[in-house]
Amino acid sequence: MNFDHWRHYARGWVFHFFGKADSAYDAFVAAHRAAPRDLQSVRHLAAIAVDRQRWDVAEAWFGKVLELAPEDTDTWFNLGFARERSGNPATAIAAFRESVRLKPSQDRAWYGMGLAHARLGQHDEAAAALEEAVKLQPMNGEAFYQWGMALHHAHRPDEVAKVVGKLVAFEPKRAKRLVQDTERADLLRLIPELPF
Repeated sequence: MNFDHWRHYARGWVFHFFGKADSAYDAFVAAHRAAPRDLQSVRHLAAIAVDRQRWDVAEAWFGKVLELAPEDTDTWFNLGFARERSGNPATAIAAFRESVRLKPSQDRAWYGMGLAHARLGQHDEAAAALEEAVKLQPMNGEAFYQWGMALHHAHRPDEVAKVVGKLVAFEPKRAKRLVQDTERADLLRLIPELPF
């Protein structure tokens, strides 16, 4: 047992628990140096970087996790999230794609991939990814809304109408917002009269 590693790791965990992020980060760095193949220290470092919105630092730590556990679908998703937040949607898509390759039911990776494609103006690709997300999470109103917007930007008006029809069944307010944001007054007939 590597007592030096565990001493630093335990300190990091305690500091993190009590909200002392700087001290926790330093302790986990020391734990990582003492045992470079320990996944938990690296995961904590990535999590602290995400909490601080230090996306470049988080990306580096997620990369370290993947060196140790290349099949970790959640880390691929987290890497995609960090890349997208740092303004790198193309590299985010690659990470999200790897996440869904490893676990096709990873709905949040499909969603993230859809948003990243939309950010790049790749609306057909965004619509395809978001469609997968809503298949996996059929009550996710925001995913339906984003899917509808991607279809709108891809100039697929008939499919926008179908999305509105599905969305109105469980989130009529969001369906109304989709109709308004796509400037589809012709679809207002699908929206029930709302009391608010």
